[in-house]
Amino acid sequence: MISRFLPLRLRRLLGAKIISPAPIYQLIDQPGQLAPLFTALDRVDEVALDTEADNMFHYKTRLCLLQFLVDGRVFLVDALAGLPLDGLWKRLEQKHFIMHGSDFDLRLLHDLCRFRPHSIFDTMLAAQLLNRPRVGLASLLEDHFGVKLSKESQKANWSRRPLTQKMLDYAALDVWHLPALRALLKRELIRLRRMEWLEQQCCAQIEAGRTGFAVPDENDWRIGQSERLRGAGLGVLHAVWHWREQQAQLLDTPPFKVCGNKLLLQLAGAAEFGDTEETILTQVHLGKRHGRLFPSLAAAVRAGLARDPHSLPRRRGRDPNHLSLTMAEVALQDRIKADRDKLAAKLSIEPTLIATRSQLAQIAHHPRKLDEILLPWQADILRSIPALKHG
Repeated sequence: MISRFLPLRLRRLLGAKIISPAPIYQLIDQPGQLAPLFTALDRVDEVALDTEADNMFHYKTRLCLLQFLVDGRVFLVDALAGLPLDGLWKRLEQKHFIMHGSDFDLRLLHDLCRFRPHSIFDTMLAAQLLNRPRVGLASLLEDHFGVKLSKESQKANWSRRPLTQKMLDYAALDVWHLPALRALLKRELIRLRRMEWLEQQCCAQIEAGRTGFAVPDENDWRIGQSERLRGAGLGVLHAVWHWREQQAQLLDTPPFKVCGNKLLLQLAGAAEFGDTEETILTQVHLGKRHGRLFPSLAAAVRAGLARDPHSLPRRRGRDPNHLSLTMAEVALQDRIKADRDKLAAKLSIEPTLIATRSQLAQIAHHPRKLDEILLPWQADILRSIPALKHG
C-alpha cells in the first residue's frame, strides 16, 4: 500500500494515482450561462459543494460564490450577480453532497433560502473521526495530494468584483479534490467500522444547519466574563457594546474590526473598579483607522456610567447546558471524564468527539438521558463505563 504521506514525486514513482491540480472551470455570472449547470445536475445524484462569503469584510454576511463539482466539471456561480437561482435550489434538493467543514455553509444557505441538503459526506468530520492531526482542507489536500492552496485567497474579500484569476483558481480547487479525498477517507472509515459514526455526525450537522445563524438577542452584549460585573461596569459594557455595533453597521465592517472584546471588557472593568471617565478612556487605543471614533466612544462611556444597572435587560434563566452540579454529580462527571479519556485513547480519537465538557455535565446530572444527550455511537461507547452501565 502506498502511503498518502509520502512526498508527491515519490508517490508518482510508486504508481499512486495523482489528481490533476488545475481543474478547468466555468464562471457563471449571466442568466444565460446557467443551462449547462442545470443539464449537468439533472444527470447526477451527487455534487461536491463549497461556498465563499464576505463575513470577514462586511457587517452582514453575504453569500458571494457557489462552487460545484458536477460529473467532473467545475461550475463557479456568482451569487452576487442577481441570477435567478430557484431552478438551482430545486435541482439540489435531493442530491447527496460532498463538503468540507459544512457547518458554516449549511447555516449560510439556510438563512439565504431555507435550503436543506438531503445528505452529506463532510470530509472534515471524517478526518476528525480518523484522528488526523490537521483537518483543514488545505492541510488534507497537501498531505494527500501534494496540492497547496493559496493562503492569500483564503482571506480574500469575495464580495469584490471582478474576481481575480487567482481567486477563481482557488475556488475551483476547493471542490476539485473532494471526491478523491472522500474516497480515501471513506476506505479508512470502513476499515475501522466508523462509517455509521460519520453518517450520524453528518445528519446532526444537517439538523444544526436548519437553525441558521443566531438571531440578535437583547443579552448579546453580555460577553466574556460579564457575569462578574455588578455595578457601573454593566452599564458601561452595555453602552460600549452597542456603540461598537452601531459603528460597525455605519462602516459596514465586522464589529471586531472596530475594536475587540478585550477593550470593551477593559473599559467595563475600569468602570466597575470605580475609575473616572477620564481614567477609563486612557485605556482606549483604536488605531489610526478608527481614531476618529473616539469622541463617540467617550460619549458611550459617559452614558454607561450614568445608567442605572438595574434598568438593563434582565439576564436569562440558567442555561441547562451549564448546570450547577451537586458534589456527588461533580464526582460522577470526573469519573465519566476519566473513563471517556481512556476510551478515546484506545480508539485514537479526540475525547471531545465522544462527549464535550458540557455534555459530560448534562450526563452527570441526568445519567438516564444519555441517549438524548449524545448521538447513538457516542452513547454506545460511554455505556461501557461502569458508572453508566445501569444509568
